[in-house]
Amino acid sequence: MRVLIVGATSSLAQALIALLHGQCELLTAGRNGCDIALDLSSRDIQLPAGIDCVVNLAAAFGGKELTDILQAMDVNVLGVMKLCHASAKAGAKHLVHISSIFSDLDSTSPFFGAYSLSKRHSEEVTQFCGRELGLPVAVLKPSQIYGVGPGFRRHQPFLYTIMDKAQSHEDINLFGLNDPLRNFIHAQDVAKLISAAVATKLEGTYRCAHPDNVTYSQIAAAAISAFESKSKVAFLKDKPDIPSNGFACDETLFRLLDYFPHISMTQGMQMEAAHRRRAA
Repeated sequence: MRVLIVGATSSLAQALIALLHGQCELLTAGRNGCDIALDLSSRDIQLPAGIDCVVNLAAAFGGKELTDILQAMDVNVLGVMKLCHASAKAGAKHLVHISSIFSDLDSTSPFFGAYSLSKRHSEEVTQFCGRELGLPVAVLKPSQIYGVGPGFRRHQPFLYTIMDKAQSHEDINLFGLNDPLRNFIHAQDVAKLISAAVATKLEGTYRCAHPDNVTYSQIAAAAISAFESKSKVAFLKDKPDIPSNGFACDETLFRLLDYFPHISMTQGMQMEAAHRRRAA
């Protein structure tokens, strides 16, 4: 099988490439350092013929400025439409698009923004193009992705700041009285689900949240344990409460692919701590 990974310089892509290496013929596509130069915001996208499956991991994460919002729409919506058409034109037999569970947020949520909105539209575009072009598509909607190494820090700064403090034995101060929920899923688990979706030629749209939500205090405790830290955790009562953003787990995807995410927050922290010790 010949698989093209779009957005191949992302940290998640690197986890997927490591998993698929030797199992199929891999091609990478992205703006820099890939087999194929590809920018989803460019006017025209061309893919080589003979690709069996296209996996789209490329994304723009938006922001509050108009330029950031426009970029998110350009890459995540229009870019995905162009990629679907280019895939069909190249004769691809399957497309796997990685969206985000944030697309399911209500528009009144404090966590809903340009990224959520553009990802919601990207899912609709993928399914629409798949139907119109006769291209089988699968859409996976993971929750917040983290993993081993500094590449994941950019999109999960809170998580890695907690680990930094635990590693340096600094106290961990959490705002407010609320112990908010979050849902994190490890990149290795997501990579295995994507790999299974490719192998089984999965079709449809599926949530991909970790079975367990975790609280801020549980995250801090996991980091303290992993780094054998002397850090203490305190809630700053004079600071505003942080709202929760947990997600219910839908096991449909996991049952279809016969794979359940198994890396807990405690295990994920231990993996990162071990990585940092080796690097030191």
